[in-house]
Amino acid sequence: MILVDTALRQRESEGRPVRVGLVGAGAMARGFVAQVTALVPGMEVVAIANRTLQRAADAYAFSGRDGAVAVDSLAALDQAIAAGRPAITDDPDLLAGSAGIDCLIDMTGAVNFGAALALAAIQQGKPLVLMNAEVDATIGPILHEKARQAGVLLSCCDGDQPGVELNLWRYVQGLGLTPRLLGNIKGLQDESRTPTTQQGFAEQWNQDVTMVTSFADGSKVNFEQAIVANATGFTVLQRGMSRREHRGHVDELTSVYDLEQLRALGGVVDFVIGARPSPGVFCLAEMPDARHVSYLELYKLGTGPLYSFYQPYHLCYLEAPISVARAVLFGDAVGQPLGGPVVEVVAVAKRDLKAGETLDSFGRYMTYGQAEKAEVVRAEGLLPQGLAEGCRLLRPIAQGQTIRWRDVQAPAEQLAHRLYAEQQDRWGGGGNSPSP
Repeated sequence: MILVDTALRQRESEGRPVRVGLVGAGAMARGFVAQVTALVPGMEVVAIANRTLQRAADAYAFSGRDGAVAVDSLAALDQAIAAGRPAITDDPDLLAGSAGIDCLIDMTGAVNFGAALALAAIQQGKPLVLMNAEVDATIGPILHEKARQAGVLLSCCDGDQPGVELNLWRYVQGLGLTPRLLGNIKGLQDESRTPTTQQGFAEQWNQDVTMVTSFADGSKVNFEQAIVANATGFTVLQRGMSRREHRGHVDELTSVYDLEQLRALGGVVDFVIGARPSPGVFCLAEMPDARHVSYLELYKLGTGPLYSFYQPYHLCYLEAPISVARAVLFGDAVGQPLGGPVVEVVAVAKRDLKAGETLDSFGRYMTYGQAEKAEVVRAEGLLPQGLAEGCRLLRPIAQGQTIRWRDVQAPAEQLAHRLYAEQQDRWGGGGNSPSP
């Protein structure tokens, strides 16, 4: 992002790097630490919190920084940061409370854990970047409202598809066009995928098999597009989105969608399977001022009325430092909910489920997620995919059937469940979609 590189070089020249506290030590986190350490001037990962200390130490070692010191108190953490020693801990609250840390970044993908981290960041006045689509899509609206009330910045992340889409959305609006559809490009979609089917791929690329499965079964893209919907007021065409297969270039999609329908809905989020360039994102927009239509044709964007804009890639952790810099140096969020939820992600049975079974998490064997309008979720009493784990089934659920609250005994005492209940109480109407 223009301005960020200049501002970071200035911080480097002043000897005042942006100090980052990283939560999580998986594949994305390892890459993030290595990139910031070697390639990003004016920024430093000063501490990592992870349930397993060895994995946190390994993340530092992967970046070329050895000698990480384990800390179990705020004083010890601040002392390590002051001495320039990389710190590791199993207590993320220490990172939230440290005066030696300018910003937190959540790379865990855990809903309950992510909720606790967000509340800790808000309480301590610490900016937080979420590379945790699951928590943002499930209880993001209430967390962001709490952050705004406290004057704290929460943001989704550059590099993840929601951040890339929202950057494109802002860019297209800046040109004077009206975005009508924001889309995600996937290579495959198979709701039956499980950790067993995805184990080989996960091992090949040193990825977490649960996360890989959530990509393959569609849960991840539904979480991601819910974030985009909530940040723009856009909605979905149907439960699970259109799931359209298109093996041509993304530019060809300008003739596929019904513009009048997109206008009537106030904008739509969607995904397509197999389009090029993959694995990018795209925006379909219209020009409201007819004086510029001939110029757009001259500039090779076609004859309209819809025009295609796209980013041919999303670079995950490689772009994440931009989000940290935007938050700390400019107070700018990549994306935030406008208010209440517009789109949520609901749990669907991946196989026939039996009464008495306890549901596992997304990206595993029992459920997958589909995006749905928030008002439908509330009217039908649908169970959010981000809250399915730990729910005990009260009756059998057939494969492909959406699960409802009345079908389960939920662990209502868990933090994420309590926050979701608060979110529902706060926005009973299901969001605030802007007019077309």
